[in-house]
Amino acid sequence: MLGLNKYSMVTEAEAIPGRPEVMEITNTHYENGHPIVPSFPDGMQEIVFGMGCFWGAERRFWIQEGVYTTAVGYAGGYTENPTYEEVCSGLTGHTEVVKVVFDPTVVTLEQLLKVFWEAHDPTQGMRQGNDTGTQYRSAIYCANDQQMKLILQSKEQYQSLLEQSGFPSITTEISQDKPFYYAEDYHQQYLAKNPGGYCSLKGTGVSCT
Repeated sequence: MLGLNKYSMVTEAEAIPGRPEVMEITNTHYENGHPIVPSFPDGMQEIVFGMGCFWGAERRFWIQEGVYTTAVGYAGGYTENPTYEEVCSGLTGHTEVVKVVFDPTVVTLEQLLKVFWEAHDPTQGMRQGNDTGTQYRSAIYCANDQQMKLILQSKEQYQSLLEQSGFPSITTEISQDKPFYYAEDYHQQYLAKNPGGYCSLKGTGVSCT
């Protein structure tokens, strides 16, 4: 098991089984004081983004006007309530992600997708910059068919722009209704707690219109 290629997805049969116990975390956003665990105010919508290391990715979204709260975690794999070490092993199938809870009357999904596409390189497969492995793959996990339609439209539009600039095909994993598991407390809003902390987030330089 430990010899698995970290650039290849683990199968469900190979994955660590996990546990039913939910990760214990502080239910207060360090930056804005809002809860990071449901319930959220009526009218809020949710979406989950994977952009490589979740520390910098989360900061990109909590600064957006209309974003009510954010939280980092793991999604896209098989292991129930995984630990960070388990995700790093490549044996969970999860990628590092950010849950974004937003007010659609203030910020639209299209605006958040623009942040997503521009803030990282969605063409790199199982890596993001110097961070390598399946846990750093680009991903969007949406909540409903309407979100999925908008996501696929934006992907098609951004793919065309990337091709004009010489980039390869987008490798972003796009799926619906994937479970989100909260990461450990010390990862939540990490760059607010540690302003000089590590952040490798880097886009392609191609604007998403």
